[in-house]
Amino acid sequence: MRLGIVYHTRFWQAADGSLWESEGSFARYVDSLAPYFDQISLCVPVREPAGGGGCRVWAPNVHLAPLPDFDGPRHFYPCLPAVLQALSSFVKDWDVLHCRVPTPSAFPAFAMARRRGLPVFLLVVGDLQSLVSSLPYRGMKRLLYRTYVAWEEWGLKRMIRRSLTFTNGEALYLKHRSHSSMILETKTTTIKNEDIADREDTCSGSTIRLLCVSRIDPRKGLRCFPEALDRLRKNGRDVCLDIVGPAVGQAGEDERERILAEANSLGLQRSLRFLGPMPLDVLLSLYREYDLFALPTLPGEGIPRVLLEAMAAGLPIVTTEVAGIPSLVRHEVNGLLIPVSSAAEVADAVGRLLKEPSLRQSLIKHGYETARLYTLEHQARWMMERVAAHTGFSLSRHA
Repeated sequence: MRLGIVYHTRFWQAADGSLWESEGSFARYVDSLAPYFDQISLCVPVREPAGGGGCRVWAPNVHLAPLPDFDGPRHFYPCLPAVLQALSSFVKDWDVLHCRVPTPSAFPAFAMARRRGLPVFLLVVGDLQSLVSSLPYRGMKRLLYRTYVAWEEWGLKRMIRRSLTFTNGEALYLKHRSHSSMILETKTTTIKNEDIADREDTCSGSTIRLLCVSRIDPRKGLRCFPEALDRLRKNGRDVCLDIVGPAVGQAGEDERERILAEANSLGLQRSLRFLGPMPLDVLLSLYREYDLFALPTLPGEGIPRVLLEAMAAGLPIVTTEVAGIPSLVRHEVNGLLIPVSSAAEVADAVGRLLKEPSLRQSLIKHGYETARLYTLEHQARWMMERVAAHTGFSLSRHA
């Protein structure tokens, strides 16, 4: 059984033939599906990053079906003819198509696969429509982005009507369930059983170390952090924050500069750092060096996979009650939910965790329980059983 996977995460191939992804979460997902297929073709943009580091795809039955390199819709559509030509040559070698959406190359691949009578299954991981209001675009740029989102929504509805569809979290399930009866909720993850820690508590040092793992752009709600840190310090808390993740385009670069400027104006130069992106294998170890995890994100998410990563590392979580997050994080059970992304809400929730060790320890314990329910091994097995039932194919099982 030959599977084609279409997505927009960049990969590259090393001289020894190994496949690599800069960040690593998608590479792990691909590895989790590999035992169920004889061959997997990754139909993704290909470009070796300047830094060279990354996470490897370990499954030997995965190879590249390279698309021209693109970074978002602005670069995708100028190379659309080349993308279509590549897709038309690859799709004839597949038995099943899997699209992780939204991604601009999904609908053309879907249309070609359906013309050949191939079954398709989708994994919906985000909601572009919910992001429109939080983007800083103005004028023609805003109009073009709205047009692109409308096109993606139109294509997604048509794909869902004719495909087995998994959604990342309850919010995306509720949004799309009217389009198809073949829709199921899941929770995307990057953690393996071996990644789950065993510490019982945090916050034992004199300085409390906060961690946020997020792309840097206006949609992530990160701008509240400087004031939140300032509030905590004025309440006598010695806290610092590290933010791990890449800046997304010019909007992301501008957002990072605004946050740093506000931190500097509050005298927090040494208390707030941007560490940049890092490979997942490195990041999973880094989580364990921190005391608390905060993600004050805005609407538009499915369920951020970093929440499960933080739970697996034994970090108490503070995050916003938006999108699919409440279907994973239960308030005062495995995390603290705040209603909006604001400095006051973040500071109050963090302060509460510092004052209530029994709550903190309870969140850690139940976070481990949640992480064990949503490992890569569990998710892949559950999804592939349903794909086999939907397609009627007998999937390979080498593991």
